[in-house]
Parts: sequence; C-alpha cells; structure tokens
Amino acid sequence: MNLRRDVFQAIADPTRRAILLLVASQSLTAGAIASNFDTARPTVSKHLQILTECELLEQKQNGREIYYHINAKKMKEVADFIEPFRKMWDDRFNTLETIMKKYQSKT
Repeated sequence: MNLRRDVFQAIADPTRRAILLLVASQSLTAGAIASNFDTARPTVSKHLQILTECELLEQKQNGREIYYHINAKKMKEVADFIEPFRKMWDDRFNTLETIMKKYQSKT
C-alpha cells in the first residue's frame, strides 16, 4: 500500500519542524541531524523519510554521504497557502488594537 503523505501532517510534528529549521541554513547528513536530538537514529530517519516523501526536503548524494536540504519551492507553496490566513488575522488584530486604543483614550 502506497501511503501519500500530507505536507501539513508532516509539519505538525515538532521534531520534523525542528529538522526543517536545522537544514534551512545548510545541508546536513542524517547523522548530523540525528546528533541534535535525544531520540534513536531510526526515529530521525523516519522523520527524514516523511519530510522527503512530502517533498519538503530533498536529498543529494555526495560520495557515500546523503545530504538533506530544504526544497524551497515546496516551502513556498506552504507559505503561499498560509498567507491569506496570516493576513486575515493581522487585519483582525489591527482592528482590535484600534478599538482598544479608542477605549483607553475614553477612560
């Protein structure tokens, strides 16, 4: 059975978000990534597999080592999806701030 992974299920996990933050600035091997966590290496490998299946991470082989790096295109798709919600909440908070300032000036 071929299970298709959902990007948002992948980033819902705090360990996977931490992995994305680690590789955001530089490519790292699985071992280098695993050394940042207090979990078993196979557990980190499973997280890497999920992130790769979702195309949030890409692999590049350099000799015997496989380096993981961010797939910027896929991350942009996620950011583009979230942007309208961010804008909506920014607008709501700005409106609330305006109301609160008016209320404070009356008291």
